[in-house]
Formats: sequence, structure tokens, C-alpha cells
Amino acid sequence: MAASDATIKRLLETTRTIALSGASADPTRDSRQVMAFLQSRGYRVFPVNPALAGQELLGEKVYADLASIPGEIDLVDVFRRSEAAGAVVDQAIARKAKAVWLQLGVIDAAAIARAEAAGLVAVMDRCPKIEIRRLGIAPVG
Repeated sequence: MAASDATIKRLLETTRTIALSGASADPTRDSRQVMAFLQSRGYRVFPVNPALAGQELLGEKVYADLASIPGEIDLVDVFRRSEAAGAVVDQAIARKAKAVWLQLGVIDAAAIARAEAAGLVAVMDRCPKIEIRRLGIAPVG
């Protein structure tokens, strides 16, 4: 169930579009900082937050949910409480995203199992910002 370094590296090297569920307008929040970092590395990041839907965050339109995002989604990065993560994973499966990523401290083994059963790459309790640096992944583009 734990994603290997090779799987994480391959995922981050092939991902181009990321839906970030739990995006925040607060510059002190981890979700905002990770979004900015991912953008600086060349990823297209679609912020998802129903309370901010229609607004702009770091140059991108904020969406209410994954279903509202146009085009393909490679990776869904979940910055939500563990209790809310399963619903986001189910949306990712329905959207046919290629992968789901539950952030540090976000734990839902059942949701990860559903994602893997649906053919998605699944990562839990890790941060892509940390992994990009740790694994020396070059900017995309």
C-alpha cells in the first residue's frame, strides 16, 4: 500500500495537471505554499475549494469540486481532514484522474484501497513538495 520511491518519482515526473483539494487563500497555509511551489516547478494546479469557487488563487480559477475542472486531471492532491479525504478520492476515481495523493497527516486506507482498485496510483501521508526535493525531480515542462 505504501508507494515506493520509484513509483512516486515516476508519478511526479509524468504529472502535468494537479487538482489541489483544500486550496486556501491564506498565504500562511501549507496548501497555499505547496500550490505555489508546484506552480514554480511547472505543474498546472487547479485549486479546489467550494467556499472560494469562482475566485482566483495564484492566477488560477478556483473550482467548487473536481467535476467542475475542465480537461484531464493527472493528480488529485488532498489537503483535507482524513474524514473528508474519502469523498475527494471517490470524486477523483469518477473523474478518471490518474493518481491521488493524500497529504501529510491525511490517512484513509480504505480510500487509498478504492483508488488502487480503480487503477489509480495512490500516495498517502506524504507531501509532493518534500518528495520533489528529496528525489531531485526536475521541473516539468
